[in-house]
Amino acid sequence: MVKIGMMIGDRYEILEKIGTGGMSDVYKAKCHKLNRFVAIKVLKQEFSENANFVSKFRTEAQAAAGLMHPNIVNVYDVGEEDGIYYIVMELVEGITLKKYIEKKARLSFKEAVSIAIQVSMGIEAAHNNHIIHRDIKPQNIIISKEGKVKVTDFGIAKAATSNTITSNVMGSVHYTSPEQARGGYSDEKSDIYSLGITIFEMLTGRVPFNGETTVAIAIKHIQEELPSPKEFVPETPSSVEGIVIKCCQKSPDRRYQNMQQLIADLKQSLMNPDEDFVVQNDPDMRGGTRTISDSDMEQIKRRTVYQNNHNYNHTYEEREEAMRLKTDAEPVYEDEEDPEDEDDYDYNPKMERVTTVLALVGGVVFCVVAIILAMKVFDGGGEGDDRNPGSPIITSDPSEESSGGSEEVKNVKMPAVKGKNVEDARNALAELGVKSEVKYEESEEIEAGTVISADVEAGTEIEVGSTVTLTASSGTQGVAVPDVIGSSFDDANATLNSMGFAVTRVEGYSDDVEEGIVITQIPAAETEVAKGTNVTVTVSLGKEKIWVPNLMGLTEQDGIAAALEAGLTISDEISYVYSSDYAEGLICYQSFSNGSYVDPGTAVEIKVSKGPEAETYKYNASIMAPTPEEAPDYVAGTEVAITLTTDDGQVLLETKTSSFPQAANYYGLTSSAGTITMTYFVTTEGTTTTDPDTGETITTPGETESRSFTRRVEFTLE
Repeated sequence: MVKIGMMIGDRYEILEKIGTGGMSDVYKAKCHKLNRFVAIKVLKQEFSENANFVSKFRTEAQAAAGLMHPNIVNVYDVGEEDGIYYIVMELVEGITLKKYIEKKARLSFKEAVSIAIQVSMGIEAAHNNHIIHRDIKPQNIIISKEGKVKVTDFGIAKAATSNTITSNVMGSVHYTSPEQARGGYSDEKSDIYSLGITIFEMLTGRVPFNGETTVAIAIKHIQEELPSPKEFVPETPSSVEGIVIKCCQKSPDRRYQNMQQLIADLKQSLMNPDEDFVVQNDPDMRGGTRTISDSDMEQIKRRTVYQNNHNYNHTYEEREEAMRLKTDAEPVYEDEEDPEDEDDYDYNPKMERVTTVLALVGGVVFCVVAIILAMKVFDGGGEGDDRNPGSPIITSDPSEESSGGSEEVKNVKMPAVKGKNVEDARNALAELGVKSEVKYEESEEIEAGTVISADVEAGTEIEVGSTVTLTASSGTQGVAVPDVIGSSFDDANATLNSMGFAVTRVEGYSDDVEEGIVITQIPAAETEVAKGTNVTVTVSLGKEKIWVPNLMGLTEQDGIAAALEAGLTISDEISYVYSSDYAEGLICYQSFSNGSYVDPGTAVEIKVSKGPEAETYKYNASIMAPTPEEAPDYVAGTEVAITLTTDDGQVLLETKTSSFPQAANYYGLTSSAGTITMTYFVTTEGTTTTDPDTGETITTPGETESRSFTRRVEFTLE
């Protein structure tokens, strides 16, 4: 059993629990060998003795260990010690994309596309390693405090092989592809479909398909045409609309065929959002509906009933929301592996050719199944729960299930807190996702700081995210907490300390409160508490800043895209300058350095390299007459033809002279050296011979011959 403070693998010290899920718990730990913080996913004890679960756990580690990418939560190590099976992962502090969408209602198209580009790059890296995620959704995407987007939870990913792959996990039904809903073949294009749904939700703040049951939603993925994002947000650019529609085609062959194509279109949409450049495959059939057969219906029905019988009556989305960490600044890790392997169902292409009669029959079957499932939910279909008694029990509110909302209410049982220390009680509630407030009253019998009562009885089901009020003892002499909101932290700390209170400082961004000023305090002002009580004050960090990415060395287009992805803008004036450090076309200057923090929307000035500036040379010299070494038979005063040519072929001088020295003055030369060629003429002496037969004297005149030589000359840098 894992305990806080224990050491695993002789190097990982367990510090605190930061997440939990179906099969695993996640802890923050410190690696003493590399002196860094990590996240450790530990297989729950009840599963560690099951060979099937251990195999799935190891498969997850093996699938993810080979993925090292900035947009993926990286796996560092995997091991087993004394029956504890664990995976060591990168620790990411941030917020899930789901929570981010909820906070902002919906995202601007630039922000949505920028996030989608980073997610796509992470998925592309996985696909390049033949790994399919199969559960892409906002809950499995983390935005770190530095603004980096990372894909997590490859818990149901499998290595792709040349054989047909049948998914045995339905995934979150709001984001599942039609082929996954049928239980048939799924490949990389299933991830593209799920990413398309995720982009739709970022743009509109809602999912495209909703229903009262998972069966109803799955059928809509198979049958119904995807609504346009413009129906909900008319200002959505046409190119972004086209990208979403292409991602979410019913037929995989009509979607993007790989992530590279999708990334290219996403980047283009940032640069030219209103251009119609998205090429739809088989546009005549785009959006065509397809009836669902009895066989399709039966497969979906059997899969849903199977999940209900094994206490999986929650969608993945519900379970992940229930396990989400309490604060945005804490590390986010979620584990969504199914505790049982489900039956596989192969998709038969003949299902496409179903008759209208069978479709009507299928509709009747669906209604019957929906009624039965609704009755099961309202009659306590969660019987047979075999979870650990010590684990929090998370249930769904049936009234919320039938509301048609995209988020179902999660309930937990109120723990017994009476008699506990206030901090322990609040921590226990926080672990269940329940908020708490504390009011104090004087008591002679109960020790100061001990919970006297709560406004919710132990065992009562309450909503995750709701607030419970605790009443605690302040002892016999309670002290009123002073109001420090609006004070600087130093003043607030001094005031509280002078009255005997302990102070805990936390920090948060604020658009309204300047940096260093207290935003909130717990307990509230004027609350009477015991001396020595801890007062938590939240201090403003000012407006949230954006981390400036490194644009140096990127192409102009990629640099602009990277700046937009980070939430920045580019100055209208882009300079093009010479640079000896960066090749032509690459960014060689940015006005804010990499790693600095600036306000959202800050304009960054960039300069693009024209390549190194050409160096020029000059040649100022006197060309001297040929020397005896160069031309032994040269006679002074003889005419010489002189040619001066640079190494890059430029002819500087071409003349004839018998007078030396010859002046040479040239500037702006692009070569550092050249060659002088001299040519002159020599006349040989004539010969006289006597004919032996006749005694006649014969005279042969001398001949004129040309002679040449060369000189190498070096030019001077200007």
